[in-house]
Parts: sequence; structure tokens; C-alpha cells
Amino acid sequence: MNLWNTISVGFKEIWAHKFRSFLTMLGIILGVASLVAMAALVKGMENGMRETMVAMGGADKVLIEDQPVPPDQAHLADEAPGRTMADVIALRQSAPMLRLVSPEMALGDCTLTRGEKIVEAWECAGVWPAVLDMNLHVVQHGRFFTDFDDQNAHSVCVIGTGIRDELFGTPETMGQEIIPIGESININGQPFTIVGMFEKYQSEYEKKQTEIDKQKPVEKTVGPARRKGWGGKGGWAFTRKNMTIYMPLNTMWIKFRAASGTNGFPDPRLSDIDIKVKDIENLESSLQQARNVLMLTHHGIEDFSFRTQETQLESINRQITNARMSGGIIAAISLLVGGIGIMNIMLASINERIREIGICKAVGASGAAIFTQILVESVVIAILGALAGIVASYGFVEILVWVTPTGNSPVITSTSMMLAVGFSAAVGIIAGFFPAAKAARLHPIQALRYD
Repeated sequence: MNLWNTISVGFKEIWAHKFRSFLTMLGIILGVASLVAMAALVKGMENGMRETMVAMGGADKVLIEDQPVPPDQAHLADEAPGRTMADVIALRQSAPMLRLVSPEMALGDCTLTRGEKIVEAWECAGVWPAVLDMNLHVVQHGRFFTDFDDQNAHSVCVIGTGIRDELFGTPETMGQEIIPIGESININGQPFTIVGMFEKYQSEYEKKQTEIDKQKPVEKTVGPARRKGWGGKGGWAFTRKNMTIYMPLNTMWIKFRAASGTNGFPDPRLSDIDIKVKDIENLESSLQQARNVLMLTHHGIEDFSFRTQETQLESINRQITNARMSGGIIAAISLLVGGIGIMNIMLASINERIREIGICKAVGASGAAIFTQILVESVVIAILGALAGIVASYGFVEILVWVTPTGNSPVITSTSMMLAVGFSAAVGIIAGFFPAAKAARLHPIQALRYD
């Protein structure tokens, strides 16, 4: 008997007992659906995490942050200078392995008002134009402020679309896109003129939803639209960028920080110093060069540290590995249960077909042919169950997204589908091996006498 005839007989046997075969496949279907769906959710989560990392500036961005002085320098704690413009100037002049240096002076509590409308900005900072490249911002309307604005401490600002939505109205509620260039707002009571607005930052999921929404009839809603982010579909990194307002660094210093120091002296410290290296492959060498420069400007006091995106990448990879392992274990258990079901039904099938097996052996069928026939039937059941499970996984993913909405759209990959089919075939072989061996060992005379 050739392989195709063997497979054909296997299909006929399955079709002859349709309901029983379906119940046998059910364990495989659920196992494959859970494996593919879990892989899709994990892939979506991975894509979302990497989107967030890119939105925050990319893998080559490094944050120089404050840290307590080491124990052996505890007696110098009061002399620690913190991050200042002296660090920025020194890094730009003496660290050639750095591509970009961007200082920021943030305003902790930032209340924006326009008439009776009030909104809290997620990020309000005085910056240099280098922040555009550092944080991957794109000015869609108007302009960014210039060095001239910074030198003269002009009261100008650039806002994100989230702030525009809260203070001026959303395109959905107003019926058209609002471009508030030249409009005035108050920042903690100080008047500022909007000279630019960033583009709207969205995750891939939001972009797809926006395209879908464009095809639907427009429905006006009353009041400002709720911004998405924590628990929404946008992701916190995109929401933060949309709720950002920037002003010239010198403007922030003069209007908000110069009078906020201690002992009657202005506070010269920066909130952030971000750097980008020229070559990510030489990250360690670049950071060592930056450290040497900072040790000079800090007079040997190590009150700073570097936080790289590599740390975030390692965290992402660790979370992805754990999620895949957990999902793989759950799916493996489901497939194991399905395999037990296949073995059980194949043993029952052999008991029903003992006389048939005896007749086959009596007319010349070998034990190997009987073994192959039973094993192929087991594998066919497993593969059919796997294919049905792949189809079911699409519905399973939709149900999971509906029950537990996530900002990371699940992605069903061909790799997970092939892996699921491969595992199912392996389960079919393992589950069918014992019943096939039992059938192949039957003695034709005893089989023919079986009632």
C-alpha cells in the first residue's frame, strides 16, 4: 500500500466516524488555537514595546541622570553640582564620540489655560532645538523656536496635538483641524504665543483605527475627546509626546527657574541631559568618554549615571521570553491532552477493527503496513485538528482582544502557525505509535476469531 492510499484510507475512516473524530480533534484544535493566539498576543506586545522605545528616542539615546554619591564620597555630597549647562558645553566640546547633546529644564507642575479651559501638560520643558532629533519630534505646523528666540528669552512655545485638543477642540468635535499658530495661552499664569505644533503621534494600532474611522460617517461629540494612553489604545509614550509643550531653555530659566533656587541664589541645575552616540556599536566607549568629561566638570564627584535604551531592550526581551514560555507551557499541556485523546480513540478504533486487521494480514498485509496505516490515521487526525485550530485562532484572538482590550494589536505569524502544525504532527506520531504497534502485533488467526 503506497502512502497516498494509506492517507486516503485514513480520511475515509475519519469521515466514517465524523462526530467521534471531531471530539478527538477538539483537544488539538484548542491547543493549536491557544498556541497561535498566545504567540500573536506576545508578538503584538513586543511590537508595542519596541514602538514605545522608538517613540522615546530610539536605541542610541542615553539619559544622564542624577544618582547619590558613592559611599566613599559621602563627605562630598553637599558639593555635588548635579547636571548643569557646564556639563552640556563640555560634552559638546570634548566628547567627539557623541552625536547629539540635548539639555532640558522641566517645569514640575505645568498648568496651561486658555479662557476657562485648563489642562495639565505631561511634559513641559525648556529645551534647545536639538530635542527634535533627540526625541524624534516632527513639527507639522508652524516652526520650532530658534537660537535667537532662546538668546532673547522670547515667550514662544511649541505644543503637541493633545494640548491643542484640550484647549482648542479636536478635529472631530470642531468639524475641521484646528491649527492654533499665533494663538496665546498661559503657562502657570505667564502668557506665551504658540509658534508651532507637532504632528499627531500614534501607534500602528491607532493609525489603522483612524483609517477605519475615516470610512465611517462622522458623528460629532459634545465636549473634548478623552485622550488615550493609560489603558487606551495609544500607549503612554505617544500620549506623552502629544501632551508635550516646549519653550526656549533660556525662557524657562528666566521666567520659571531663576527665582526658585535656595539661599537666594538661582538654581542652575538641569532636569535632563540626553545624549546620542555616533555609533551604537561603540556605546561603551562613547559612555566612557562622556564619563571622563563629566568627572572633570563634577570635580571628581560621581553623582551621575547613564541609563541606556539597552536596559529597556533587555527588559523587553526578558518579558517576551517569559510570556512565550508561559504561553508555550499552556499550549503544550493542551496539545498533550489532545494527544491522549487521539491515543484513546485509536485504541478504541483498533478494538472495533480487529477482524478487519486479521483479514488484511490473512491476505498478505505485513505488520509494517498495518503499523503505517494506523500511524497515518493518527497523524491525519492531528494535522486536520491543527488546521482547524489555526482557523479558530483568528476568532480566539478577536475574543481575547474584546475581553481584554490592549493597545498592541495581536499579530498572527506564519512561524507560529508552522510551529503549531509541526507540534501537532509530532503529537499525532507519538499518540499513534502505541496503538499502531499493538495493531501490528495482532496474530491473524486470533484476530479472525475475535467476536
